[in-house]
Amino acid sequence: MPARLQDRYKKAVVPALKKEFGIENPMAIPRIEKIVLNMGVGEAIQNVKLVEGAAEELTRIAGQRAVITRAKKSIASFKLRSGMPIGCRVTLRGTRMFEFLDRLMNIALPRVRDFRGVPTRAFDGRGNYTLGIRDHLIFPEIDPGKTEKSRGLNVTIVTTAGSDDRARVLLRELGMPFGR
Repeated sequence: MPARLQDRYKKAVVPALKKEFGIENPMAIPRIEKIVLNMGVGEAIQNVKLVEGAAEELTRIAGQRAVITRAKKSIASFKLRSGMPIGCRVTLRGTRMFEFLDRLMNIALPRVRDFRGVPTRAFDGRGNYTLGIRDHLIFPEIDPGKTEKSRGLNVTIVTTAGSDDRARVLLRELGMPFGR
């Protein structure tokens, strides 16, 4: 069964984008390709167990198993050796991606204190949007009593838009609360 946001994309957003950009070819309509969640755990240099806890929490947030990322280079000033676990990430596609985006926009972001919308300047020039979340406890899947520390995470929304303006219109039509 498709997600609620996926239905909205097909029924309301696609016709609106066709009209706004004057696109005839349905394959040329901007769409979300994937969402990548990334959580860096800098304290993992001293305690490797922290990465496993972060990966478990990211798995709960995403609804899909997180992969532990490892350092590519050794950096002596950070006491970092090549191959050490330093974070975790999840790549969401399809229905899970739309379900996560729906939960992010309608449940998690409104729980941020003094929330006035997400910044519009976080596009990369090619139509991809990266949102930094300071506290992962805004997600209802995380129990604040069971987590030892609040962590931040990055949410990257990869689109086929090609330009920031097209991606901004796509995300606004989907319901992204742009503000500042």
